[in-house]
Amino acid sequence: MEMDERKLKILRAIIDDYILTGVPVGSRTISKKYDMGLSSATIRNEMSDLEELGYLDQPHVSAGRVPSAKAYRLYVDSLIQTGQIRDDNAETVERHFSGRVHQMEDVIDHAASVLSALTKYTAVVLPPKGREPRLQTVQLVPVSREAALVVIVTDGGIVRDSTIRIPGEMDSDTLYAISRTLTEELRGHTLAEACGILPSIIQRMQENEQLLQGLYGFLTERQAAPRKTHVAIGGTSNMLSYPEYSDMEKARSFLSLMETRDRLASIIGGTGEMAFTVRIGPETGVPEMVDCSIVTASYSTGTGQQGTIGVIGPTRMHYSRVLSILNNMGHQLTDLFSGGDESNE
Repeated sequence: MEMDERKLKILRAIIDDYILTGVPVGSRTISKKYDMGLSSATIRNEMSDLEELGYLDQPHVSAGRVPSAKAYRLYVDSLIQTGQIRDDNAETVERHFSGRVHQMEDVIDHAASVLSALTKYTAVVLPPKGREPRLQTVQLVPVSREAALVVIVTDGGIVRDSTIRIPGEMDSDTLYAISRTLTEELRGHTLAEACGILPSIIQRMQENEQLLQGLYGFLTERQAAPRKTHVAIGGTSNMLSYPEYSDMEKARSFLSLMETRDRLASIIGGTGEMAFTVRIGPETGVPEMVDCSIVTASYSTGTGQQGTIGVIGPTRMHYSRVLSILNNMGHQLTDLFSGGDESNE
């Protein structure tokens, strides 16, 4: 028995209907709702063949069938291979980021919130990883007579800030001149390299030793701090609105997984350059996600660093819409972060 065009057409109609309703689909439903020119009996026979081929499951003793993970895999592969990922959501995604230029963590958090709101599923966004970011600008901004705000901007769009003490007689012009010198000396270097260069700058600029020692302390503290991946999660409770997670034990297991951010980062991370990754049900390799699908895509900072955006939903998720939104979100984040220091000054 082989999969022919008619079976494919019926299977797609079953998947579309089940994604929409979450109710097992019978031959009468397909016959009434989809104009295929086939009788209910013919559709029923084809559904029996599809079940035998492993594309449909029958959860109860009734005529209704539901798609299997194998069916969703065929469906998703068809969407990607035939280029049926539309840009319907491009303007919507762009509007959510219009005028928003913040620290990278802020953008990541906002992206997760937007992604979960648009898809109605759970969203996970990971920051770029790859080579160490390199400093672009060092700015010293006076905030009082005895304090200045240090703003460090890297080529990955990452902004770090802290307040350091300054001599009371130091004016804004002096701070601006020191900022220019620091930017010229440290631009293009990693944080570790900058920590190695600063002592020689302090020696040459001893009249500003107090300020520069404060900056050196700030940078060495940042360098020594353990690095944790910032995992942004949006719409965790969205999954609880789907009948697949009406079971309390299953819901508790899913929510518990959402709290283990390091594990979640390892599950979501590792996609290629803007290529989609779709893992369906058992393909996730995660017991708590046996009834879930994980769809991910990548974005880039334009400096060799790659980040990941992902959506977690029930296996009957609206794949075409999710793929479209992820595609547009990936391009939006790439454009935003590729602006480098321009977008953060």
